[in-house]
Amino acid sequence: MAEQDNTNAIGLTRADYKGERSTLCPGCGHNTISAQILYACYEMDIHPSNIVKFSGIGCSSKSPTYFLSQSFGFNGLHGRMPSLALGAAFADTSMKVLGVSGDGDTASIGLGQFKHLIRRNLPMVYIVENNGVYGLTKGQFSATAEKGLELKYQGVNPFLPIDIAKEALIGNASFVARSFAGDPQQVRSLLKAALSHRGTSVLDIISPCVSFNNREDTLHSYQWGRQHEAPLHDIAFVPTRKSIILDEFKEGETKEVTLHDGSVVVLKKLEKDYDPTDKYQALQMLEEAERNRWLITGLIYVDPGQPALYDYMNLVEEPLNRVPAEKLRPSAEALQKINQSMG
Repeated sequence: MAEQDNTNAIGLTRADYKGERSTLCPGCGHNTISAQILYACYEMDIHPSNIVKFSGIGCSSKSPTYFLSQSFGFNGLHGRMPSLALGAAFADTSMKVLGVSGDGDTASIGLGQFKHLIRRNLPMVYIVENNGVYGLTKGQFSATAEKGLELKYQGVNPFLPIDIAKEALIGNASFVARSFAGDPQQVRSLLKAALSHRGTSVLDIISPCVSFNNREDTLHSYQWGRQHEAPLHDIAFVPTRKSIILDEFKEGETKEVTLHDGSVVVLKKLEKDYDPTDKYQALQMLEEAERNRWLITGLIYVDPGQPALYDYMNLVEEPLNRVPAEKLRPSAEALQKINQSMG
């Protein structure tokens, strides 16, 4: 059967989730991530019109053009994607919010907005396509570039890198994961879990730049990632509508994490006895990985019970962008009473 004839539960084909043809470099990890976003939404039966997508500035921020062409999208200023996403989220809380950023967009000019977004726990998926360089402006070091990295036209980076996953964890994000664009199956599983989580889901995805940060011995390259990736667990996502089948997990211990909507993330222990609901253990693991130069991937931390931003607000059920002006604005009589009360 042709691909276009295969429909999901809401009657859409994978072609309905596509975007424009990518103008990024062939082999760019960002293209792989875009493809996995497409597949995850298709397989989860999410209608593209129920997603709003946002980005800032950089190669990564071009990515939303390449998936979900039926979704509303907004490309904002450098580092300012979180405030745009927050405003849109409040306009209609029924929409799924998807933000795509880069290591420059998030870890440099946008670090302040990033930290304040995650501490508020706005329900959204926040993807960082992390390649360690400013690819759009010819390969300068970004804030996540490893210390000692030497690039042909930039010299040697003297500074320690910012660890986005660690920043998210310390900033009280309720969902923190790291993946590698060269492991598309894991990327897709983490995306599905993130889309089902009610809170800020931060996905730091190492996404190799094939044009500027392309040395095979650097942390952000395909070669290094394939040789050094150390997954915490095998991960499977189980939607609420399907029975939980654990046959493939018989050999090892498993841990199930139930998300807000009733879907389940099933984690199979590999080498480490790791609990992603333990923040202290997550911090220890990230510190150990940094010391040993390991590319630890998987679900690093999740707290399904952490209150989301919406829980603190007295929001009406009707989306705010559909509430008529006469309900939003106080009447002349109401304003007069307020003024008189202050006299």
